[in-house]
Amino acid sequence: MKRAANKPAHVTRGNVLDDLGFSPEHATALKFKAELYQAILKCAKKYSQKELQIILGEPQPRVSELLNGKIANKSVDKLLRYAGRLGIEAKAKFPQTHKEVVERELALAG
Repeated sequence: MKRAANKPAHVTRGNVLDDLGFSPEHATALKFKAELYQAILKCAKKYSQKELQIILGEPQPRVSELLNGKIANKSVDKLLRYAGRLGIEAKAKFPQTHKEVVERELALAG
């Protein structure tokens, strides 16, 4: 059976984390962690693994994990420490972009 050419296979809400079913608070934490990691990776690519061992104060296996995207077991605190050691000043923005989440919680409570 053919699908209509203009009919999407999947309806998205514009945010992959929402589409995957993460709660708004979990999605916010994951997005922050991902953005922090991207900043670290951008800076870290300027150095060899040996240099990163010295800069980050971590053994080679931890540096390799970081460079290969294995950050699931890394806390935001650890990533912030790495950022600081790389000379990255972490700045965060906190706009309230999803007021509907707050409204939904209030509606459910009332």
